[in-house]
Amino acid sequence: MKNKFNRRNFIRNSTLAAAGAGLAVSCSAPQANTGTQKKQIRRNPIGVSTYSFWQFNGPKENAPIEDCIEKAAEMGFDGIEFLLVQMQSEENSYLQKLKRQAFHAGLDIMGFSTHQGFVFPDKEKRQSEIDKTIHQIELAYQLGIPTMRLNTGRWGTSGSFDELMANKGIEPVLEGYTDDEGFKWVIDAIEQCIPVAKKCGVVLGLENHWGLGRTAEGVLRIVNAVDSPWLQITSDTGNFLERQYEQLEMMAPKTFLIQAKTYFGGGKWYTLDIDYPRVAEIFRKVNYRGYVSVEFEGEEDPMTAVPKSLEMVRNAFTWEE
Repeated sequence: MKNKFNRRNFIRNSTLAAAGAGLAVSCSAPQANTGTQKKQIRRNPIGVSTYSFWQFNGPKENAPIEDCIEKAAEMGFDGIEFLLVQMQSEENSYLQKLKRQAFHAGLDIMGFSTHQGFVFPDKEKRQSEIDKTIHQIELAYQLGIPTMRLNTGRWGTSGSFDELMANKGIEPVLEGYTDDEGFKWVIDAIEQCIPVAKKCGVVLGLENHWGLGRTAEGVLRIVNAVDSPWLQITSDTGNFLERQYEQLEMMAPKTFLIQAKTYFGGGKWYTLDIDYPRVAEIFRKVNYRGYVSVEFEGEEDPMTAVPKSLEMVRNAFTWEE
């Protein structure tokens, strides 16, 4: 018993002595102060929209989400944004399969692009769109997606989307109504979606996506009126055809996700020369540290254009501080 006690004392005393020696070394040899501080490399994580691999060219079966996940991972993206209409199913088993595949590929599912519109005089039609949007929020929750793209909708007086693009996104108000009425419908509709977004933990990102959201002023009018942390902005760099940088700067403080358009091979409807270092600086000024999602919308083969888009956007959103 006495020997065991002595051994314990020996071990304890030896440990204390070693710790004391280490402390002495640590105190006697402080790090030299060179007067310079090493700069750190910072960057925003970069994702890609599955839209980039499809662009509504042919049946969606030509660009299944499963293939988009594998391509995004091989190209070196950090995350992936799902386009809802591109998905093959809304069954939970399919959603969980996609979630599992993305996790195994090392990708965050960081965004969910959905379509809806609330600019309808018919109250029942607006309610139908509200119900659809609530369902989409619940899908995002099942997929574990933190933010979902939201549209205002538009008057629909342009006929085709090609005609709308030819008119630079501008269309006349439906006869007998006013933009003010349209804004009220949109605000009221989104307010009804907010409780579900909060419950599911899904931030709605209102996009500058034509219609009443064609301008930063229109987007902010809605976001400020709803005044909820669960409604923020998805800033699309390619959806402003005038005052591009000024409008992005207006939306930057409330931006929750950036969608970065690229146009290699020439754009489908138009081509913008976007100064991405300038865009990145706009968002750095408001300390935006979230995802940037590449949306390739050009005529070049996505297998060559999307990697070039990643390089261009990643270089712009990487900096020293």
